[in-house]
Amino acid sequence: MQNYYQPEIECMPQADMKALQSRRLKNQVWHVWDNVSYYKEKMVKAGVTPDDIKSIDDLHKLPFVTKDDLREAYPYGLLGVSLRDAVRIQSTSGTTGRRVVAFYTQHDIDLWEDCCARAIAATGSTKDDVVQVAYGYGLFTGGPGMNGGSHKLGSLTLPMSSGFTERQLQFMCDLEATVLCCTPSYAEFLAESIEESGLTDKIKLKAGIFGAEAWSNEMRLRIEEKLGIKAYDIYGLTEITGPGVSFECCEQTGMHINEDHFVAEIIDPETEEVLHEGSKGEIVFTCITKQAFPLLRYRTRDICVLSSDACSCGRTLKKMSRLMGRSDDMLIIKGVNVFPSQIETVLIEYGLSSNYQLVIDRHNHSDTLEVCVELTPEMFSDTVRAIERRERELHEKIKNILGIAAKVTMVAPKTITRSEGKAIRVVDKRKI
Repeated sequence: MQNYYQPEIECMPQADMKALQSRRLKNQVWHVWDNVSYYKEKMVKAGVTPDDIKSIDDLHKLPFVTKDDLREAYPYGLLGVSLRDAVRIQSTSGTTGRRVVAFYTQHDIDLWEDCCARAIAATGSTKDDVVQVAYGYGLFTGGPGMNGGSHKLGSLTLPMSSGFTERQLQFMCDLEATVLCCTPSYAEFLAESIEESGLTDKIKLKAGIFGAEAWSNEMRLRIEEKLGIKAYDIYGLTEITGPGVSFECCEQTGMHINEDHFVAEIIDPETEEVLHEGSKGEIVFTCITKQAFPLLRYRTRDICVLSSDACSCGRTLKKMSRLMGRSDDMLIIKGVNVFPSQIETVLIEYGLSSNYQLVIDRHNHSDTLEVCVELTPEMFSDTVRAIERRERELHEKIKNILGIAAKVTMVAPKTITRSEGKAIRVVDKRKI
């Protein structure tokens, strides 16, 4: 039996959802027009007014917002309410130059927590579960979002934050946590630590909700096997709201978008043309309920596919596929487009660790790519000759996938620095 948090929304007929989205979009466009001068100027420049937006079919008429706009408008240029009505900020991590700061009213926080509660419920969890939140807290949205969602669902919440692995394992065992929320790279790190500590039989986990970084299906299967759980993907951006923009159900074939709050489009990242459903392209989101930071047509740079196909879970919310890369974070090496996820898939299929690092450099005006990957403990016991053979074989496999050669360096287990937050997968040393 499926578990829902708000079945009247999650299972709403698509025609009714479209009507709801259209009403909310019209109200939101007027809200932005009246309160966000930065975006109003973009609309005027594009030759569009709120009267031109009568339904979501008119969404394409609105101008896009990009991360550059967010940085340019920093800090208050895109604030949609008076400062006295804003109760919180969250901020992106790892940006260059000006950080992106997103604002929230209490209303925004309530709706965000509802979205996260839907995601937790979709794993089959209820108020009888114990949810361990090992995402970072503070400015990062992961911890606060899942913490609030767990509260809304009524589950006992362990606000662990990331790091302090020994303490994570103690609480996981003593309080019998059943749901783990963290990045997939930290989930794998915890799985290794559980095995090394001899605690496998004491772990009661049944589900994991992992996001904030791209991960392959091969990595999912690996985590599920190590932790004995079902691993669910979750998607979100600080700019939009945080985790809970979309979430996986029991089918694990894509993430249901919380369409009563976010309208999704797929565009060609080069031409900005809106593509038909089922096409691969960049996903663009419009916030139709957020008051303090109401972004319209925000270009995420994330590449995926949208689908309205019926789902066995009973939810009618449109699905987005797992991320297939990013249009801006895509690596161009020797003129070839390379996504780290392509290499990760090869490594895991070859039976290697999913803890790896790509080092890109430039020598004599030519790009170089080195793939550093940890051997498994079993492989590490091989002879030097056997390891060199594995490196050659992996070199050929990667060359066949990417079309370019990469140096493969296999290192001892736990040699590559573990990240307890987001994994640093790429080190680009080129000065271009």
